Amino acid sequence: MGEIIDMNCYKEEPDMDAMDRRALEEYLCQLRRRLAGLDEQEPEDIMDEAYEQWGERHEELEDLVDEVLERLDDMA
Repeated sequence: MGEIIDMNCYKEEPDMDAMDRRALEEYLCQLRRRLAGLDEQEPEDIMDEAYEQWGERHEELEDLVDEVLERLDDMA
């Protein structure tokens, strides 16, 4: 059975509406580091519940990256 990934450290994301360009760029770097760390934890068994949880969190982080990039684009 695969390892269950603790998702509690990802419960609350900062308010992007309150961020200036510099804060968004720092947040983008943080999100990319978190994605890289999550990639290293990818469960091997795609049929395992841990893989499903991992995939959902990975997708959430990718969506956040896209949102930050869009906001940065709008600021340009």
